[in-house]
Amino acid sequence: MKLATTAHTSRPWRIHEIAHDFRVEDVWALPTPGGPDEFPRLVRQFADGRHSGESSWVSRVLFAIRWKLGALLGWDASDAGLGARVTSLRDRLPSDLRDRPAGEDFRDGLFTPLYLTDDEWAAELANRTMHGVLHIGWVPDGSGGHRGQMAVLVKPNGLLGRAYMAAIAPFRYTLVYPRMMRSIGQNWRRNTPTP
Repeated sequence: MKLATTAHTSRPWRIHEIAHDFRVEDVWALPTPGGPDEFPRLVRQFADGRHSGESSWVSRVLFAIRWKLGALLGWDASDAGLGARVTSLRDRLPSDLRDRPAGEDFRDGLFTPLYLTDDEWAAELANRTMHGVLHIGWVPDGSGGHRGQMAVLVKPNGLLGRAYMAAIAPFRYTLVYPRMMRSIGQNWRRNTPTP
């Protein structure tokens, strides 16, 4: 379920001090009900790539088009990413976060982990269109349990980045995110230990 931006900004996440100049693009309640200690399982699920809705042919087609355009237009070239066009947010981490493990590596290598705490995990990516952060948190659900919460933070790269983000918004909300939420929930339930 899509949430208001304040569902992310009102929480005392560490990402606020690190990505203060990024805008919150999306916030979603994840269909991942669990107990207070199940956050590491959610992190593993995301790192393993079991969050992308890849089972949907629509998502596969959209991402194939995006990667093809990126290759043709040089959006994803090595000089457009982290350490080249933009500095990694790891350089902004306070020492208590920098000295901790950054969390699971993404199997597909698309995102680079930034930091991991007991209830939040952040990873970043950059290309010619934007610098983005995927933030996953573990929040009380109001009924005694917990669930995941996902926020996407972005810093568009100039006019190209703003135009790109505006152009993909309808696809994200109507095709990508609904299928992604379903996939996240299915994978969560499938991998939930039986009592």
